[in-house]
Amino acid sequence: MNYSPKEKIKAIKPYKKIGSITKTVKKLGYPKCRRMLYNWVAEYERTGAVTDKRRRRTENATYNQSQIDKALTIYHKYGKGIKATVAILGYPSISTLRKWVMTEGQKSKMVHSKSDEEMLKYIANDAVEAAVEFCSGKLSLNKAAVRHNLSRRRVKEAAAILLNKGSDKVIRKPETSYDSDSIIQSLRKEKAELEKERNAPFEQIHYLQMERDALVMASKLLKKVAGISLKTMNDRQKVTVIGALRPKYRLKRLLVLFGLSKSSYCYQRNAICKPDKDVRFRELIKTIFFEYHKEYGYRRIHAVLKRQGICLSEKRIRRIMYEENLAVYQKKSAKFNSYKGEISPSVSNVINRNFNADEPNEKWLTDITEFAIPAGKVYLSPVIDCFGGMPVSWKIGTSPNAKMANTMLDEAVMTLRKGEHPIVHSDRGSHYRWQGWISRMEQYGLTRSMSKKGCSPDNSACEGFFGLIKNAMFYGCDWKNVTISEFIDGLDKYLHWFRKQRIKKKLWYKSPLEYCMSIGIPFCTNVVHCQV
Repeated sequence: MNYSPKEKIKAIKPYKKIGSITKTVKKLGYPKCRRMLYNWVAEYERTGAVTDKRRRRTENATYNQSQIDKALTIYHKYGKGIKATVAILGYPSISTLRKWVMTEGQKSKMVHSKSDEEMLKYIANDAVEAAVEFCSGKLSLNKAAVRHNLSRRRVKEAAAILLNKGSDKVIRKPETSYDSDSIIQSLRKEKAELEKERNAPFEQIHYLQMERDALVMASKLLKKVAGISLKTMNDRQKVTVIGALRPKYRLKRLLVLFGLSKSSYCYQRNAICKPDKDVRFRELIKTIFFEYHKEYGYRRIHAVLKRQGICLSEKRIRRIMYEENLAVYQKKSAKFNSYKGEISPSVSNVINRNFNADEPNEKWLTDITEFAIPAGKVYLSPVIDCFGGMPVSWKIGTSPNAKMANTMLDEAVMTLRKGEHPIVHSDRGSHYRWQGWISRMEQYGLTRSMSKKGCSPDNSACEGFFGLIKNAMFYGCDWKNVTISEFIDGLDKYLHWFRKQRIKKKLWYKSPLEYCMSIGIPFCTNVVHCQV
């Protein structure tokens, strides 16, 4: 935007009083660029006037000789620059006046060469004094031009005329001036290198101190002591530590230390300041996690939320669980061993690690596991259907005897429909090799199958069931003030809940009982699971 000379003078006068370009622009409301006001002030101090850039003259405008002579006279006589001359006269354009001046110089050289004394006539007294001070080395070109209120170009032209040979007023710049400038520059460069070499140890000490403080602050804020590294932390953790160190160290140095870009720092800082968008989901996820016995991971929680009509990605659920420290407990413990030797002839492994079943009551698995609590030991003997992994029947007691296994089998057989004769797979424990178990298997028309000696993978599906329920409701819990009967009641309730409500990914996020019902297979759930 172009402004008139009156508007420029109106802005320059308040600046003289206030002394601040920013405050002047804020007070007046113009110009939009502070640099523009700075140029107005510099032009006014240099020429005593301001140009009117709104006046646009075309290059084809014609001027008579008197107008050209008048413009050249003002330009040479008063030592004004081209812009100042145009501002005073109001014509021509800056480029046109520059052409007039160049044309006049070329004509003077081609038609008649003037002597030094004649050339000095075109130089004003102020220009001569400025050129003398500049050529003698007393003042620089800028300072000489400002002191005498002349343009730099005008001082250069005057200096060029004064330096011609044969003039009485010739004052040459010292021949060693350029050498002295180069010497000064080399000395300054050498000084800078020496200062840098002197400060190098202090810079290194400062960097090491900053690194130490960063590690200490990271251990306090992030609760990480062993194996902490500034480079392996994620961007949010880095920004957290940087924010704590900002009062003591510069941001630029901290970003270099952590290997973090300025844009990443700003992004993470703004993200931290934003309100938590997951606040309404955190309590809901925590409620589901504890309601389902701390055994649901992010996939099952995602399925539960989907049932409730809440659409939340698995990745987001996993992040919330990580931030809330919700993790499924896992622990490996010694397994109960019921092997008593080869007390009866063994049978072959009919299942042969193929635990897939196309129909219910086609393949059953059984085993005994131990729960050790301060009040004593409790044993569980279930029958697991390979179709959906549903516990068909189970017995809980304080002694892993044959009565527990036989009663469990009798109750499981009560759930069979007419014509169903499943394969019952077990390990080589004594409970499955006594005559009572063998006679029942023959009576009910069931097929026996056994694992190899000491080979738990042969019955891995049943072992996995034990590990699953122990991770969910046994490990990580305090059983000090729990009696045997209370623990048995709790375990029995959990197994009922497992069969009716616990969803599985393999069953399209349905419980075993729900899945059987959905495909039209009825299942008898009225069997009373007596406690031994």
